[in-house]
Amino acid sequence: MSQRLQHKIAFITGACSGIGLATTERFIEEGARVLAADIQDDAGAALEARFAGRLKYAHCDVAQPAQIQAAIERAVAEFGGLDIVFNNAGAGGQRGGMEEMTVEGWDATMHLLLRAVMCGTLYALPHLKARGGGAIVNTSSVSALASGFAPVAYSTAKAAVLHFSKVTAADLARHRIRVNAVVPGFIATPIFGAGFGMDRQASQQLAATLAERGGSLQPAGRTGRPEDIAEAVLYLASDAAAFITGTHIVVDGGLTIGTRASWDPAAPRPLQEALGLTPEALQALAQQRAAALNPPSPPTS
Repeated sequence: MSQRLQHKIAFITGACSGIGLATTERFIEEGARVLAADIQDDAGAALEARFAGRLKYAHCDVAQPAQIQAAIERAVAEFGGLDIVFNNAGAGGQRGGMEEMTVEGWDATMHLLLRAVMCGTLYALPHLKARGGGAIVNTSSVSALASGFAPVAYSTAKAAVLHFSKVTAADLARHRIRVNAVVPGFIATPIFGAGFGMDRQASQQLAATLAERGGSLQPAGRTGRPEDIAEAVLYLASDAAAFITGTHIVVDGGLTIGTRASWDPAAPRPLQEALGLTPEALQALAQQRAAALNPPSPPTS
Protein backbone atom coordinates (compact mmCIF):
# COMPACT_ATOMS: atom_id res chain seq x y z
CA MET A 1 0.00 0.00 0.00
CA SER A 2 1.43 3.35 -1.06
CA GLN A 3 -0.17 5.37 1.81
CA ARG A 4 -0.33 8.52 -0.33
CA LEU A 5 -2.47 10.28 2.28
CA GLN A 6 -0.67 9.18 5.40
CA HIS A 7 -1.13 11.70 8.25
CA LYS A 8 -3.72 13.62 6.17
CA ILE A 9 -7.16 14.59 7.51
CA ALA A 10 -9.98 14.84 5.00
CA PHE A 11 -13.51 16.21 4.99
CA ILE A 12 -15.86 14.61 2.44
CA THR A 13 -19.49 15.53 1.78
CA GLY A 14 -21.93 13.02 0.36
CA ALA A 15 -19.59 10.41 1.80
CA CYS A 16 -22.00 7.54 2.36
CA SER A 17 -22.87 6.54 -1.20
CA GLY A 18 -21.74 6.74 -4.80
CA ILE A 19 -18.66 8.80 -5.59
CA GLY A 20 -18.35 10.03 -2.01
CA LEU A 21 -18.30 6.52 -0.58
CA ALA A 22 -15.78 5.25 -3.13
CA THR A 23 -13.54 8.22 -2.36
CA THR A 24 -13.89 7.73 1.37
CA GLU A 25 -12.79 4.13 1.01
CA ARG A 26 -9.80 5.03 -1.16
CA PHE A 27 -8.70 7.82 1.16
CA ILE A 28 -8.72 5.50 4.15
CA GLU A 29 -6.87 2.82 2.19
CA GLU A 30 -4.22 5.45 1.48
CA GLY A 31 -3.80 6.37 5.15
CA ALA A 32 -6.11 9.34 5.66
CA ARG A 33 -8.49 9.95 8.52
CA VAL A 34 -11.88 11.07 7.28
CA LEU A 35 -14.82 13.07 8.53
CA ALA A 36 -17.67 11.63 6.48
CA ALA A 37 -20.52 14.13 6.11
CA ASP A 38 -23.90 13.02 4.81
CA ILE A 39 -27.62 12.85 5.63
CA GLN A 40 -27.74 9.04 5.60
CA ASP A 41 -27.30 8.44 9.31
CA ASP A 42 -27.63 4.65 9.23
CA ALA A 43 -25.00 4.39 6.51
CA GLY A 44 -22.81 6.85 8.41
CA ALA A 45 -23.01 4.76 11.58
CA ALA A 46 -22.06 1.69 9.57
CA LEU A 47 -19.03 3.51 8.16
CA GLU A 48 -17.91 4.54 11.64
CA ALA A 49 -18.09 0.93 12.78
CA ARG A 50 -16.33 -0.33 9.66
CA PHE A 51 -13.46 2.14 9.95
CA ALA A 52 -13.28 2.57 13.71
CA GLY A 53 -10.63 5.09 14.68
CA ARG A 54 -10.10 6.20 11.09
CA LEU A 55 -13.49 7.75 10.33
CA LYS A 56 -16.09 9.83 12.09
CA TYR A 57 -19.54 10.56 10.72
CA ALA A 58 -21.42 13.85 10.95
CA HIS A 59 -24.99 14.48 9.84
CA CYS A 60 -24.71 17.29 7.30
CA ASP A 61 -27.29 18.69 4.90
CA VAL A 62 -25.08 20.78 2.63
CA ALA A 63 -28.01 23.05 1.80
CA GLN A 64 -27.63 24.28 5.40
CA PRO A 65 -24.41 26.30 5.80
CA ALA A 66 -24.40 25.94 9.59
CA GLN A 67 -24.32 22.17 9.24
CA ILE A 68 -21.32 22.34 6.91
CA GLN A 69 -19.47 24.55 9.35
CA ALA A 70 -20.32 22.27 12.27
CA ALA A 71 -19.14 19.19 10.38
CA ILE A 72 -15.81 20.82 9.51
CA GLU A 73 -15.31 21.88 13.12
CA ARG A 74 -16.07 18.29 14.12
CA ALA A 75 -13.31 17.05 11.79
CA VAL A 76 -10.81 19.39 13.42
CA ALA A 77 -11.96 18.48 16.92
CA GLU A 78 -11.82 14.74 16.27
CA PHE A 79 -8.55 14.54 14.34
CA GLY A 80 -6.64 17.70 15.17
CA GLY A 81 -6.70 19.58 11.88
CA LEU A 82 -7.72 19.55 8.22
CA ASP A 83 -5.70 18.96 5.04
CA ILE A 84 -8.18 17.94 2.33
CA VAL A 85 -11.71 19.00 1.43
CA PHE A 86 -13.83 17.12 -1.11
CA ASN A 87 -16.98 19.15 -1.85
CA ASN A 88 -18.96 16.38 -3.45
CA ALA A 89 -22.54 16.12 -2.15
CA GLY A 90 -25.30 16.86 -4.60
CA ALA A 91 -28.48 15.80 -6.34
CA GLY A 92 -30.28 16.53 -9.59
CA GLY A 93 -32.03 19.66 -8.36
CA GLN A 94 -34.68 21.44 -10.44
CA ARG A 95 -35.72 19.16 -13.29
CA GLY A 96 -36.44 20.24 -16.84
CA GLY A 97 -35.74 23.34 -18.87
CA MET A 98 -36.80 26.95 -18.66
CA GLU A 99 -40.47 26.22 -19.24
CA GLU A 100 -40.51 24.07 -16.10
CA MET A 101 -38.27 26.39 -14.07
CA THR A 102 -39.34 27.97 -10.80
CA VAL A 103 -37.47 30.58 -8.82
CA GLU A 104 -37.66 28.33 -5.77
CA GLY A 105 -36.29 25.33 -7.69
CA TRP A 106 -33.49 27.40 -9.16
CA ASP A 107 -32.46 28.76 -5.76
CA ALA A 108 -32.62 25.34 -4.12
CA THR A 109 -30.40 23.86 -6.85
CA MET A 110 -27.85 26.65 -6.53
CA HIS A 111 -27.78 26.32 -2.75
CA LEU A 112 -27.23 22.59 -2.95
CA LEU A 113 -24.70 22.43 -5.77
CA LEU A 114 -22.91 25.78 -5.72
CA ARG A 115 -23.34 27.58 -2.39
CA ALA A 116 -22.44 24.35 -0.57
CA VAL A 117 -19.10 24.25 -2.42
CA MET A 118 -18.43 27.84 -1.45
CA CYS A 119 -19.33 27.13 2.18
CA GLY A 120 -17.16 24.03 2.32
CA THR A 121 -14.27 26.13 1.06
CA LEU A 122 -14.99 29.13 3.29
CA TYR A 123 -15.35 27.22 6.54
CA ALA A 124 -12.34 25.01 5.83
CA LEU A 125 -10.08 27.93 4.95
CA PRO A 126 -8.78 28.88 8.43
CA HIS A 127 -8.02 25.25 9.22
CA LEU A 128 -6.19 24.64 5.93
CA LYS A 129 -4.16 27.81 6.51
CA ALA A 130 -3.28 26.59 9.99
CA ARG A 131 -1.74 23.46 8.43
CA GLY A 132 0.33 25.52 5.99
CA GLY A 133 -1.79 24.64 2.98
CA GLY A 134 -3.96 21.87 1.65
CA ALA A 135 -6.06 20.59 -1.23
CA ILE A 136 -9.67 21.22 -2.19
CA VAL A 137 -11.43 19.12 -4.83
CA ASN A 138 -14.90 19.99 -6.10
CA THR A 139 -17.28 17.76 -8.03
CA SER A 140 -18.48 19.29 -11.29
CA SER A 141 -20.01 17.40 -14.25
CA VAL A 142 -19.77 16.97 -18.02
CA SER A 143 -22.98 19.02 -18.06
CA ALA A 144 -20.71 21.98 -17.28
CA LEU A 145 -18.99 21.49 -20.64
CA ALA A 146 -21.92 21.12 -23.04
CA SER A 147 -25.70 21.14 -23.17
CA GLY A 148 -27.84 18.04 -23.36
CA PHE A 149 -26.41 16.08 -20.45
CA ALA A 150 -28.54 17.42 -17.58
CA PRO A 151 -31.28 19.95 -16.72
CA VAL A 152 -30.65 23.68 -17.06
CA ALA A 153 -30.26 24.52 -13.37
CA TYR A 154 -27.98 21.56 -12.61
CA SER A 155 -25.78 22.25 -15.64
CA THR A 156 -25.47 25.93 -14.77
CA ALA A 157 -24.50 25.19 -11.18
CA LYS A 158 -21.87 22.65 -12.24
CA ALA A 159 -20.38 25.11 -14.73
CA ALA A 160 -20.16 27.64 -11.92
CA VAL A 161 -18.36 25.05 -9.77
CA LEU A 162 -15.69 24.76 -12.49
CA HIS A 163 -15.14 28.51 -12.59
CA PHE A 164 -15.26 28.78 -8.80
CA SER A 165 -12.49 26.19 -8.63
CA LYS A 166 -10.33 28.24 -10.97
CA VAL A 167 -10.79 31.64 -9.34
CA THR A 168 -10.41 30.32 -5.79
CA ALA A 169 -7.24 28.50 -6.85
CA ALA A 170 -5.82 31.89 -7.81
CA ASP A 171 -7.16 33.55 -4.68
CA LEU A 172 -5.81 30.94 -2.28
CA ALA A 173 -2.48 30.18 -3.95
CA ARG A 174 -0.65 32.47 -1.53
CA HIS A 175 -1.76 30.16 1.28
CA ARG A 176 -0.45 27.06 -0.54
CA ILE A 177 -4.00 25.80 -0.95
CA ARG A 178 -4.65 24.04 -4.23
CA VAL A 179 -8.17 23.95 -5.71
CA ASN A 180 -9.21 21.67 -8.56
CA ALA A 181 -12.34 19.99 -9.87
CA VAL A 182 -13.24 16.55 -11.10
CA VAL A 183 -15.69 16.28 -14.00
CA PRO A 184 -17.58 12.96 -14.04
CA GLY A 185 -19.47 11.64 -17.04
CA PHE A 186 -22.21 9.03 -16.78
CA ILE A 187 -21.34 7.28 -13.52
CA ALA A 188 -23.53 4.46 -12.22
CA THR A 189 -24.75 6.06 -8.98
CA PRO A 190 -28.21 6.61 -7.46
CA ILE A 191 -28.20 10.30 -8.45
CA PHE A 192 -29.95 9.54 -11.74
CA GLY A 193 -32.87 7.81 -10.07
CA ALA A 194 -33.09 10.50 -7.42
CA GLY A 195 -33.30 13.05 -10.22
CA PHE A 196 -36.41 11.24 -11.47
CA GLY A 197 -37.94 11.32 -8.01
CA MET A 198 -37.29 7.64 -7.25
CA ASP A 199 -36.76 6.40 -3.71
CA ARG A 200 -33.35 5.13 -2.60
CA GLN A 201 -33.95 1.47 -3.43
CA ALA A 202 -35.31 2.22 -6.90
CA SER A 203 -32.43 4.64 -7.52
CA GLN A 204 -29.92 1.95 -6.64
CA GLN A 205 -31.63 -0.47 -9.02
CA LEU A 206 -31.50 2.10 -11.80
CA ALA A 207 -27.79 2.63 -11.12
CA ALA A 208 -27.23 -1.11 -11.49
CA THR A 209 -29.13 -1.09 -14.79
CA LEU A 210 -27.04 1.83 -16.04
CA ALA A 211 -23.86 0.02 -15.07
CA GLU A 212 -25.00 -3.03 -17.05
CA ARG A 213 -26.36 -1.34 -20.16
CA GLY A 214 -24.67 2.04 -20.40
CA GLY A 215 -21.46 0.92 -22.07
CA SER A 216 -22.65 1.90 -25.53
CA LEU A 217 -22.92 5.56 -24.49
CA GLN A 218 -19.19 6.28 -24.53
CA PRO A 219 -16.03 5.22 -26.35
CA ALA A 220 -14.63 3.43 -23.30
CA GLY A 221 -17.29 0.76 -23.80
CA ARG A 222 -18.59 0.72 -20.24
CA THR A 223 -20.36 2.94 -17.79
CA GLY A 224 -18.25 4.82 -15.32
CA ARG A 225 -17.97 3.54 -11.77
CA PRO A 226 -17.65 5.60 -8.59
CA GLU A 227 -14.18 4.14 -8.18
CA ASP A 228 -13.10 5.79 -11.45
CA ILE A 229 -13.86 9.20 -10.00
CA ALA A 230 -12.35 8.32 -6.62
CA GLU A 231 -9.00 7.63 -8.27
CA ALA A 232 -8.98 11.07 -9.88
CA VAL A 233 -9.95 12.75 -6.61
CA LEU A 234 -7.23 10.83 -4.77
CA TYR A 235 -4.65 12.04 -7.25
CA LEU A 236 -5.75 15.68 -7.05
CA ALA A 237 -5.81 15.56 -3.25
CA SER A 238 -2.40 13.92 -2.92
CA ASP A 239 1.09 15.40 -3.03
CA ALA A 240 1.51 13.74 -6.44
CA ALA A 241 -0.56 16.66 -7.77
CA ALA A 242 1.40 19.31 -5.86
CA PHE A 243 2.02 21.27 -9.09
CA ILE A 244 -1.62 21.18 -10.22
CA THR A 245 -4.15 23.83 -9.27
CA GLY A 246 -6.96 25.79 -10.88
CA THR A 247 -7.89 23.12 -13.39
CA HIS A 248 -10.04 20.00 -13.74
CA ILE A 249 -9.86 16.37 -14.76
CA VAL A 250 -12.57 14.97 -17.03
CA VAL A 251 -13.40 11.35 -16.18
CA ASP A 252 -16.11 10.44 -18.68
CA GLY A 253 -14.99 7.45 -20.71
CA GLY A 254 -14.58 9.74 -23.72
CA LEU A 255 -18.19 10.92 -23.65
CA THR A 256 -17.23 14.51 -24.53
CA ILE A 257 -14.76 13.63 -27.30
CA GLY A 258 -17.34 14.44 -29.95
CA THR A 259 -20.49 13.14 -31.57
CA ARG A 260 -21.07 9.42 -31.65
CA ALA A 261 -20.04 9.40 -35.29
CA SER A 262 -16.55 10.51 -34.25
CA TRP A 263 -15.83 7.29 -32.38
CA ASP A 264 -18.43 4.67 -33.42
CA PRO A 265 -17.83 3.29 -36.95
CA ALA A 266 -21.39 1.98 -37.02
CA ALA A 267 -22.96 5.36 -36.32
CA PRO A 268 -24.18 7.39 -39.31
CA ARG A 269 -22.18 10.49 -40.16
CA PRO A 270 -24.13 13.75 -39.94
CA LEU A 271 -24.29 14.30 -43.71
CA GLN A 272 -25.18 10.68 -44.30
CA GLU A 273 -27.99 10.92 -41.77
CA ALA A 274 -29.25 14.24 -43.18
CA LEU A 275 -29.43 12.78 -46.71
CA GLY A 276 -31.04 9.55 -45.51
CA LEU A 277 -28.34 7.40 -47.07
CA THR A 278 -28.20 3.77 -46.00
CA PRO A 279 -24.87 1.94 -45.68
CA GLU A 280 -25.79 0.02 -48.84
CA ALA A 281 -26.40 3.24 -50.75
CA LEU A 282 -23.08 4.63 -49.54
CA GLN A 283 -21.31 1.49 -50.70
CA ALA A 284 -22.92 1.76 -54.13
CA LEU A 285 -21.83 5.41 -54.39
CA ALA A 286 -18.30 4.44 -53.40
CA GLN A 287 -18.23 1.77 -56.09
CA GLN A 288 -19.47 4.26 -58.68
CA ARG A 289 -16.77 6.74 -57.66
CA ALA A 290 -14.08 4.07 -57.84
CA ALA A 291 -15.28 3.06 -61.32
CA ALA A 292 -15.21 6.68 -62.48
CA LEU A 293 -11.69 7.23 -61.19
CA ASN A 294 -10.41 3.93 -62.55
CA PRO A 295 -12.08 3.28 -65.92
CA PRO A 296 -11.35 -0.07 -67.53
CA SER A 297 -8.37 -0.09 -69.90
CA PRO A 298 -9.26 -0.20 -73.64
CA PRO A 299 -8.69 -3.60 -75.24
CA THR A 300 -5.40 -4.02 -77.03
CA SER A 301 -5.22 -5.45 -80.53
